[in-house]
Amino acid sequence: MHTIVCATQNPGKISELQSLLQGSGIDLIGLDSFDRDFSEPIEDGETFLDNATIKARAYAKATGMPCLADDSGLIVDALEGKPGVISSHYAFDGDELGEAASLSREQRDELNCQRVLRELVGVADENRTARFTCTMVLADPSGTVLASTTGLFEGRIGQIGEVPKGDQGFGYDPLFLVAPDFERTSAQMEPSEKNVISHRGKAVRQMIKAIESVFKEN
Repeated sequence: MHTIVCATQNPGKISELQSLLQGSGIDLIGLDSFDRDFSEPIEDGETFLDNATIKARAYAKATGMPCLADDSGLIVDALEGKPGVISSHYAFDGDELGEAASLSREQRDELNCQRVLRELVGVADENRTARFTCTMVLADPSGTVLASTTGLFEGRIGQIGEVPKGDQGFGYDPLFLVAPDFERTSAQMEPSEKNVISHRGKAVRQMIKAIESVFKEN
């Protein structure tokens, strides 16, 4: 069993990753497993890979253990790729980031979803195509990147009144109608079903193979 730290303080994400890793021989622990607080690194990268690398290196060094970090978000074609790397705080720009920090994750999620729906008012279904993307990076305490993977999850953003729907998942899940049928949001899918086709599920399965290779070599 190999123990790896997960570079997130999002309980929903930790639970989802632990479920995906069941039976892999990898024991994933969260930052809350340590009896200390961690300073969050500044995620100022221009890409998901940049930000995942920043987090993996920072928390691997801070904990002295191999660290798995992911940076994920929503890409909406009609919004020219936004929310993108600022998906987690899309409703807050500039000085308003201070306000975001004072809100719960659920409150931030709701405001982010409201902004996306507002900006897509009047956009036809066929032009509301979107995808979740997840990039994962594994780093060791020296700062060396050991592996990186990426997964995509295709769909579109539903219309106001059609969404939000569902209470599974988090973030933009209640808005995201899953391709190819576009009949259910990803928040209406059971975790076991979602994990088969989700961006995070695809990135994790690739990462499991990479981790097995890394530890075999060491």
